[in-house]
Amino acid sequence: MSNGSEAPVVSGSSVPIRVLVVDDDRGARLALEVPLRLSGYSVTAVADGLAALELAKQEPFDLLLTDVYMPGMNGLELVQQFRLVSPRTKIIVLTGQGSVTTALKSVEHGALDFLAKPFDIDEVLALVHRATAVEETPIEDESRGPQFSASGIIGHSPEMVRVYKLIAYAARSKATVLIEGETGTGKELAARAIHTNSERAQNPFVAVNCSALTETLLESELFGHVKGSFTGADQDRPGLFEGASGGSIFLDEIGTADPSLQSSLLRVLQEQEIRRVGSTQSIKVDVRVIAASNKDLEGLVEAGSFRADLYYRLSVLTLKIPPLRTRGRNDLELLTTHLLNKHAVESGAPLRFSEDAFEIIAGYIWPGNVRELENTIQYAIAICNGDVITIRDLPLHIIGSSNPQNIQPRERPVSLTDDRPTIEELSKRYVRLILAESGGNKSQAAAILGINRRTLYRYLDGSTAIDKSDSTPAELTE
Repeated sequence: MSNGSEAPVVSGSSVPIRVLVVDDDRGARLALEVPLRLSGYSVTAVADGLAALELAKQEPFDLLLTDVYMPGMNGLELVQQFRLVSPRTKIIVLTGQGSVTTALKSVEHGALDFLAKPFDIDEVLALVHRATAVEETPIEDESRGPQFSASGIIGHSPEMVRVYKLIAYAARSKATVLIEGETGTGKELAARAIHTNSERAQNPFVAVNCSALTETLLESELFGHVKGSFTGADQDRPGLFEGASGGSIFLDEIGTADPSLQSSLLRVLQEQEIRRVGSTQSIKVDVRVIAASNKDLEGLVEAGSFRADLYYRLSVLTLKIPPLRTRGRNDLELLTTHLLNKHAVESGAPLRFSEDAFEIIAGYIWPGNVRELENTIQYAIAICNGDVITIRDLPLHIIGSSNPQNIQPRERPVSLTDDRPTIEELSKRYVRLILAESGGNKSQAAAILGINRRTLYRYLDGSTAIDKSDSTPAELTE
């Protein structure tokens, strides 16, 4: 931290840089005001947005630091109004309740950056220095209001707030995006959030798993083919790049792409054109590429298994999704509650975890990340008999990995005086178990149960009982 001997000044003058701090919490104001003053900035601190606007009308400020959640005028409304009153002021938003929507709105309304509370004051000082050291062109006001939808990405940790901020920047950009993260962290959710909040939102979002198809089939799927190009190609067929015209294409597990496909993808990115398999004609496409990988692409480049030129084309903007084990207990609680409510509504099952069951959840490292957590919650809902999920309702491998005593689930004692579940209750529990084991795939669950999908939907809605005579194969109801 500076001792104030070299006060930061406005470029080309001796006037100290003027910073306006807005936060309804006096302690938070002081936590920003004092270090900024000691670092040589001229600081004014107020407790609400209306006071900040009045000050902005009377004197210019170089930087605004504002909280989001305040009584009266909130921080996002202040950002929007402040841009009208003082369009050249840089704005940094601080919040203790980060979300994709908050980050997107902050950036959309003209904020330069977005930080999570509790913040590191050295990080704030460094950001303030960067924001005020270089004169930037003021951000033009947007005539089009942002369109937001639920992203499905949950978490308030600083790591996730950085993800939200990058999603917001990526949504406003036209650049290609590379999303990196372990399996199950939510890479496709991030890609969809970027697309949904971009200018391409009204056009298709097409997701492709590059590891799920063979080399020949994948090229045909992506670029299409002409009649006679291979056995079974009995007519011309457009590919997914053409189908995503005007929108975005999400290439998941791009690190598995073979050299031939890598070459074709590079041509798409460089020339904005594709060539159908078996054709010599090029077709122009207007598609934004968002790629994702659970492997270290830079490491694959160094190993010679991934093209460096394609990597640099894909990674214009790089977004790293943190694994669940690094995101802290608060994020885990938020995710667990969100997923439990989501799946409990579908099945009319338990609404909460017991304290000891959640401690087991909190002690597990989640190698499968959010996807594994969701599967675990579906499993627990399926086998739980009551309104509280206990330790005995968790999968054995999670209990064994999380508990040093390797406590096994408690077996329910059997006696003639015990309350016994009815056939209907057992039937419901069995259906929920099959649905959980099928990963929520209702068509697959219906096939296992020997009923059609419509019957399963009605059963889950509580409008009918399972009727084995209604056994039309599930695939015929698609």
